Order: sequence, then structure tokens, then C-alpha cells
Amino acid sequence: MLPLTDDNRGRRTTPIVTWALIAINVLVFIYQFLMSEQELNQFFNDFGVIPRDISNGEGYLTLLTSMFLHGGLLHVGGNMLFLWVFGDNVEDVMGHARYLIFYLLTGLGASAAQILINPDSTIPTIGASGAISGVLAAYIVCFPHGRIRTLITLGFFITSFMLPAWIMIGYWIVLQVIQGSLSLGVSDDVGGVAWFAHIGGFVAGLVLVFLFRQPERVERQRVARNRPDPERRQIGWGRS
Repeated sequence: MLPLTDDNRGRRTTPIVTWALIAINVLVFIYQFLMSEQELNQFFNDFGVIPRDISNGEGYLTLLTSMFLHGGLLHVGGNMLFLWVFGDNVEDVMGHARYLIFYLLTGLGASAAQILINPDSTIPTIGASGAISGVLAAYIVCFPHGRIRTLITLGFFITSFMLPAWIMIGYWIVLQVIQGSLSLGVSDDVGGVAWFAHIGGFVAGLVLVFLFRQPERVERQRVARNRPDPERRQIGWGRS
């Protein structure tokens, strides 16, 4: 399932931090694209999180830089799509500065979880997924019944549904936990998806959202979302 858009009624601020984060990630990816394979591998080793280095008290700056690196077009595209759909509403209920701090802290929480699971790994961990997982957690806490237009593929059949956030995001985090559990016991030096970074970022977001959200802004969005929606009357709740 892929989110396409959500109900933005009630958002009053311009999501400048979300836009800036997307722009930085895309620009870094373009910079990566211009590198040779050898240069790119070195770049990931220099600026990605290597758990063994962190465990040995080295490379702390990579805990931040790794959030802006991606391993391919699908990686960066998927992450930026999730950030585009969910980030603006979370930024609105926190405020720009608080949202940026929240984003970075959940990214750090994601890296911490992955390091705890594989402290001796020498594989660089990269990507914004952990921080964005924190954004998803904040969204589901603030707007569990927020309507998400979701792309669903069933074999060759492709359609979209309006799903409540608790279903769409709930399905996503359950999938991360299942995949993470299946990955336990796999060699530390085998690359792949950092499932526990996703889980760690989500858990960090569940905790930190209560410190960073501004309740009156959450309520403003909730009231606006509960007003009659002409589009909803036209297409119904279920499918488009």
C-alpha cells in the first residue's frame, strides 16, 4: 500500500521544513547519482552509520548525515512520498522548529535501535526511513481517523481507497515488525532493509509526539476534518 494524499483541511501553515527536507534529500541523491560506483561506496562508508564504529565511540556525525543518503531511486522516491503526504500535517501541529527537532530526534532513535540489534555490523545504514517512521507515528497519534488516499495493488488490478490512518499506518508498522522479526539471526554483514531502524523511529515518534505537538493545533485540524466534505459525498468513503 502506498499513500497518495491525505485530507489537509485544517492545516494553516506552509510546510517549509518538510519541503526543505525533501529538497535536501533529492539534491543529495542527484549528487550521488553523478558519482562512480567506487566513489558512491566510499561516500556511503564515510557518511552512513556503521554500527561497529558507533559502538567503538567513532563516527557520531554520521548519525545525522546518514538520514540524507539513499541507495536508489525507489528508496528516495518512496521515502519522499511518505514525507510529502504526512509531514505537512505533523509540521503544522508542532510548528516549524519543533518539527525539525522532532524529525532529527526520531532519526537518531531509529539509528540507535538498529545499532542495538546489530552492534558489530560493518554495513553502512542509510536513509530517511527512520525519521519518517517517527512522522508516521506522530500522524497516527494526532489523526488516527485521518483519511488517506491509498494505492493498492492486487496482482494486475490497481485501485485506490480512502483509508483511515490507523489502518494504513497500522498495516505498515505491523509489516515492519514482522519483517524485523524474520531478519533476526541473519548475519550482521548481510545488507538489506534496516527494519529495526523503522521500528525504532516509530517508537521514538510515539513517545516524542506528546512533547512536541501543540494540542490546540491538533484540535483545530480535527475540527476542520470533521466538517462535511463535498468530495467525500461524491465518491463515498470506500473506493474511487
